[in-house]
Amino acid sequence: MPQERFFIAQIGRTVGLWGDLKFHLHTDFPEQFKIGATFQSSRGELTISDVNIKRGTVRFSGYEDIDSAKKLTNTKLYATKEQTKENCNLNEGEHFWFEVIGCTVKQDDEVLGIIEDIQRMADTDYLSIKTDDVLVEAGLTKNFLLPYIDRYIIKTDTEEKIVYTKDAKDILEAS
Repeated sequence: MPQERFFIAQIGRTVGLWGDLKFHLHTDFPEQFKIGATFQSSRGELTISDVNIKRGTVRFSGYEDIDSAKKLTNTKLYATKEQTKENCNLNEGEHFWFEVIGCTVKQDDEVLGIIEDIQRMADTDYLSIKTDDVLVEAGLTKNFLLPYIDRYIIKTDTEEKIVYTKDAKDILEAS
């Protein structure tokens, strides 16, 4: 069975004469992009030979001239869960999205729903929650968004797959 892959970056147009390409990150962990790192892509495996995160440029082994580098324009880079866990350092209380998606959302002892996705709007992450069937049958909406901020999130337990909340039901009822 193939491993699940996550879209982490897209390669843009060439820059300069040496095969540098614009680099558009789709991850919170730029530190994983270092010389020698290899990623799956829509064009096969690619190994970084040079990277400048501040300038937003990258170069890949075997594509060190402008003509060969042009072939990588619009290529997408992917990482597996295992690669991500190995290459990305989390601070205390931080979690990977793939660890949070699928968690049950609880307020006190009541199950509000299951996290189906996470959306980033401006600088805030929102949990996209499929409302528990019991609450839908009681007349509440089938889905709602909950800001992933201290105001609403008490604790995220990725081992137990539960996100404990406060005042989240108010948002559900207002949705």
